[in-house]
Amino acid sequence: MFKPGETVIYGGEGVCTVEKIDSMDVRGVSKDKLYYFLTPLYRGGTIYAPLDTPVRMREVISAEEAEELIKRIPDIPAEVFKERNVRLLSEKYLNIIKSYNCEDLVRVIKTIYNKRENALVNGKKLGSVDERFLNRAEDMLHGELAVALGIEKEEVNEYIKSKLS
Repeated sequence: MFKPGETVIYGGEGVCTVEKIDSMDVRGVSKDKLYYFLTPLYRGGTIYAPLDTPVRMREVISAEEAEELIKRIPDIPAEVFKERNVRLLSEKYLNIIKSYNCEDLVRVIKTIYNKRENALVNGKKLGSVDERFLNRAEDMLHGELAVALGIEKEEVNEYIKSKLS
């Protein structure tokens, strides 16, 4: 169980702070059931997640784990998706992203970067599904790395580039 004040990854929402654990004062909701009151770091609002939530919730990686991941980025293989069916491509990306694992997010990002390079060489644009999942994967990865490394989310890309050069 997580404690108030802890920073966690909550499913596809990304980085959240556990504000408190309490019952909800909402009509029709049992007073016996406890909820995490989560505040997303990179958007407004509050998420109310039952303690027994089926949504994957985990600790943010440590600074050491973040540094190790960044060192391994060149060795993390990209996938090769030649899928033309938009629905099937979306499902493939979603299945990888749903692990909420940083290495899997890097894999998706590298896969889509490769697709973008190939598209540019052939005078084409990257597809909208690829763009959407690239943005989502980068947002999730950069949010977690920013917290782990104690830097701003907007600085993560440059930080990674500086470490890999």
